[in-house]
Amino acid sequence: MNTFEPSGTVAVIVVAAGSGTRLGHGQAKAFVSLSGRTILSRSLDPILALADETQIVIVAPADRLQEAERIGADALGRASGYLTVVTGGATRQESVARGLAALDARVETVLVHDAARALTPVGQFEAIIEAVRGSGRGAIPGLPVSDTIKRTDVQGLALETVDRSQLSAVQTPQGFPREQLEEAYASAGDDFTDDAALVAETGFPVTIIHGDPLAFKITTPWDLRRAEQVLQPAPGLALPRTGVGVDSHAFAPAENQQPLWLAGLFWPGENGLSGHSDGDAVAHAICDALLSAAGLGDIGGTFGTADPRFDGARGEVFLTETLRMLGAAGLRVGNVAVQLIGNRPRFAARRVEAETVLSGILAAPVSLSATTTDGLGFTGRSEGVVAIATALVYPA
Repeated sequence: MNTFEPSGTVAVIVVAAGSGTRLGHGQAKAFVSLSGRTILSRSLDPILALADETQIVIVAPADRLQEAERIGADALGRASGYLTVVTGGATRQESVARGLAALDARVETVLVHDAARALTPVGQFEAIIEAVRGSGRGAIPGLPVSDTIKRTDVQGLALETVDRSQLSAVQTPQGFPREQLEEAYASAGDDFTDDAALVAETGFPVTIIHGDPLAFKITTPWDLRRAEQVLQPAPGLALPRTGVGVDSHAFAPAENQQPLWLAGLFWPGENGLSGHSDGDAVAHAICDALLSAAGLGDIGGTFGTADPRFDGARGEVFLTETLRMLGAAGLRVGNVAVQLIGNRPRFAARRVEAETVLSGILAAPVSLSATTTDGLGFTGRSEGVVAIATALVYPA
């Protein structure tokens, strides 16, 4: 598969061609199940969370190409045009070289990542990309070595203690300007254990930035079980957690007209909704859904009508405070979906604008839809609106 079309300048080569002998599952390591999904599938999650449009090149065993294509396509969905799958080589270095040969001409920054480091956080990818772009040289993540290190002889006798302050346990992804990585591979003689060593041997400097303990490599059955434990929800807390919120407001009477704020937007020429605050039923329903999912009560108990701080407050005020409460509880927003019911305002023309505003406030996807009740009930009589929200929250 080689259908890369978008204009992104970042690529990640995912090395998934290892045999996995030490893991003991009798198959290539990247295709072993990790809590219901393959290691390869989970290794793609942080890449798909990047803001940059990114070409993903999976390097897989020759007898697993179709499976790798299916896993990649399932993960990317409609964005499968970003995916390229190539056959791996006899060594890791040869596999990366084949991945390099598959890069789109527009790619400028290349990250090389081991699929076996399936739990690497997206922040580690972002930090490497930023470091490469900012410095114009290679960057790799590493962790300080905390154990005492001894140099030994061939019989295993301890000879001396090594100064561990000068040591770092390196991880992936390792990132480089494309031209430097390609030059290093073009002139490669020896076989190196990682790309940074090859690039440094060619004469290009490589910076080590702080890594993440979650980026450990799954090599043995112990590592696999450790990864499963990390993915296991905390006792008594099923995640992701869902919540539902409903809010309704009547339009203000003609003699007490006020501006309409709904879904975070101002609607010129429309009569506003009655309420202690601005009456933004969409924002309030979202707050209720998030508080419900987090087990933090509801909007009425949290932002009481007796509190003068919220007299006339915009929906953004409630959403921002709700988001703060979720953060304090160790949670983040996964996504929110809202159904607005009412005859007015005419919502379709500004739906995308509202989704953009609300998604920006919550730092998470918000999708909106609107419908009517065909003249039934108070919404059908244009007396008010109802909003129904569903939210998912995850550990922060």
